[in-house]
Amino acid sequence: MAIESREIESLIREAFPDAQITITDLAGDGNHYAAEVVDESFRGKNRVQQQRAVFAALKGKMDGPAGDLHALALTTRAP
Repeated sequence: MAIESREIESLIREAFPDAQITITDLAGDGNHYAAEVVDESFRGKNRVQQQRAVFAALKGKMDGPAGDLHALALTTRAP
């Protein structure tokens, strides 16, 4: 199943309302995306903690082979 970039952004925005979010469709297939999320809440957290928070915001969209989102190259940082 495919997912649209605006849905990915919307899910992330729910968890990080003040974040700078950039979503890029890498393959044009609705399954392979890159996301950059810049948010103050990441300050003092390591990259694993930051990325886990973003993946949690996706509410299972990447879970297993039946997930709507196949691949997400994720970059996170504090401003």
